[in-house]
Amino acid sequence: MRFDQHTVVLLTRPSDPPELPPEAIDRLRDAHLAHQAGLVEQGLVLAAGPLLHADDDRMRGFVVFSIAPDEVRGLYADDPAVRAGLLVARVASWMVPEGNVRYEGVPIRASMLEAAAGD
Repeated sequence: MRFDQHTVVLLTRPSDPPELPPEAIDRLRDAHLAHQAGLVEQGLVLAAGPLLHADDDRMRGFVVFSIAPDEVRGLYADDPAVRAGLLVARVASWMVPEGNVRYEGVPIRASMLEAAAGD
Protein backbone atom coordinates (compact mmCIF):
# COMPACT_ATOMS: atom_id res chain seq x y z
CA MET A 1 0.00 0.00 0.00
CA ARG A 2 1.25 3.49 -0.79
CA PHE A 3 0.80 6.43 1.56
CA ASP A 4 0.50 10.20 1.34
CA GLN A 5 2.40 12.03 4.03
CA HIS A 6 1.25 15.36 5.43
CA THR A 7 2.51 17.52 8.25
CA VAL A 8 -0.07 18.27 10.92
CA VAL A 9 -0.06 20.82 13.71
CA LEU A 10 -2.09 20.58 16.88
CA LEU A 11 -2.32 24.02 18.43
CA THR A 12 -2.72 23.83 22.17
CA ARG A 13 -2.98 26.31 25.00
CA PRO A 14 -0.05 25.86 27.39
CA SER A 15 -0.68 24.90 31.00
CA ASP A 16 0.89 28.19 32.14
CA PRO A 17 -0.12 30.89 29.62
CA PRO A 18 1.04 34.44 30.31
CA GLU A 19 -1.31 36.79 32.15
CA LEU A 20 -2.27 39.43 29.58
CA PRO A 21 -5.05 42.01 29.41
CA PRO A 22 -7.99 41.05 27.18
CA GLU A 23 -7.03 43.68 24.57
CA ALA A 24 -3.56 42.14 24.21
CA ILE A 25 -5.06 38.67 23.84
CA ASP A 26 -7.45 39.97 21.16
CA ARG A 27 -4.54 41.56 19.24
CA LEU A 28 -2.50 38.36 19.46
CA ARG A 29 -5.46 36.26 18.32
CA ASP A 30 -5.92 38.52 15.29
CA ALA A 31 -2.18 38.43 14.58
CA HIS A 32 -2.28 34.62 14.78
CA LEU A 33 -5.20 34.47 12.33
CA ALA A 34 -3.41 36.86 9.96
CA HIS A 35 -0.31 34.64 10.16
CA GLN A 36 -2.43 31.58 9.36
CA ALA A 37 -4.11 33.38 6.45
CA GLY A 38 -0.68 34.26 5.07
CA LEU A 39 0.33 30.60 5.13
CA VAL A 40 -2.87 29.73 3.25
CA GLU A 41 -2.19 32.45 0.67
CA GLN A 42 1.28 30.96 0.12
CA GLY A 43 -0.36 27.60 -0.67
CA LEU A 44 1.25 25.82 2.28
CA VAL A 45 -1.92 24.93 4.23
CA LEU A 46 -4.23 22.19 3.02
CA ALA A 47 -6.80 22.58 5.82
CA ALA A 48 -7.09 24.51 9.08
CA GLY A 49 -9.61 25.31 11.75
CA PRO A 50 -10.43 25.53 15.43
CA LEU A 51 -11.25 22.48 17.54
CA LEU A 52 -14.54 22.39 19.42
CA HIS A 53 -15.92 20.08 22.11
CA ALA A 54 -12.50 18.52 22.75
CA ASP A 55 -11.94 16.21 25.70
CA ASP A 56 -8.97 18.42 26.61
CA ASP A 57 -9.91 22.12 26.56
CA ARG A 58 -6.28 23.08 25.89
CA MET A 59 -6.70 21.79 22.31
CA ARG A 60 -7.35 24.89 20.19
CA GLY A 61 -6.77 24.18 16.48
CA PHE A 62 -5.62 21.73 13.83
CA VAL A 63 -3.69 22.49 10.63
CA VAL A 64 -2.65 20.22 7.76
CA PHE A 65 0.36 21.29 5.68
CA SER A 66 1.85 20.29 2.35
CA ILE A 67 5.45 20.82 3.53
CA ALA A 68 7.99 19.04 5.76
CA PRO A 69 7.77 19.14 9.58
CA ASP A 70 10.98 21.15 10.02
CA GLU A 71 9.66 23.84 7.67
CA VAL A 72 6.39 23.98 9.60
CA ARG A 73 8.24 24.31 12.91
CA GLY A 74 10.04 27.32 11.48
CA LEU A 75 6.77 28.90 10.37
CA TYR A 76 5.24 28.53 13.83
CA ALA A 77 8.31 30.02 15.46
CA ASP A 78 7.11 33.22 13.73
CA ASP A 79 3.45 32.92 14.81
CA PRO A 80 2.71 35.84 17.16
CA ALA A 81 0.51 33.77 19.51
CA VAL A 82 3.18 31.06 19.77
CA ARG A 83 5.94 33.61 20.35
CA ALA A 84 3.83 35.23 23.10
CA GLY A 85 3.24 31.88 24.81
CA LEU A 86 -0.53 31.78 24.21
CA LEU A 87 -0.30 28.76 21.91
CA VAL A 88 2.02 25.80 21.51
CA ALA A 89 2.43 24.22 18.06
CA ARG A 90 2.84 20.45 18.27
CA VAL A 91 4.08 19.18 14.89
CA ALA A 92 3.99 15.62 13.48
CA SER A 93 3.90 13.71 10.20
CA TRP A 94 0.61 12.06 9.33
CA MET A 95 0.38 9.18 6.89
CA VAL A 96 -2.84 8.15 5.19
CA PRO A 97 -3.45 5.66 2.37
CA GLU A 98 -2.65 7.35 -0.93
CA GLY A 99 -5.59 9.37 -2.28
CA ASN A 100 -7.68 8.70 0.84
CA VAL A 101 -7.90 12.36 1.84
CA ARG A 102 -8.55 15.26 -0.55
CA TYR A 103 -8.50 18.96 0.20
CA GLU A 104 -10.31 21.83 -1.47
CA GLY A 105 -9.05 25.38 -1.24
CA VAL A 106 -11.10 27.22 1.35
CA PRO A 107 -10.01 30.66 2.54
CA ILE A 108 -9.55 31.16 6.26
CA ARG A 109 -10.39 34.33 8.13
CA ALA A 110 -7.56 36.78 8.81
CA SER A 111 -9.10 38.24 12.00
CA MET A 112 -11.74 37.57 14.62
CA LEU A 113 -13.85 40.34 13.06
CA GLU A 114 -13.86 38.49 9.73
CA ALA A 115 -14.63 35.20 11.47
CA ALA A 116 -17.57 36.74 13.32
CA ALA A 117 -18.92 38.23 10.07
CA GLY A 118 -19.29 34.79 8.49
CA ASP A 119 -19.95 34.53 4.75
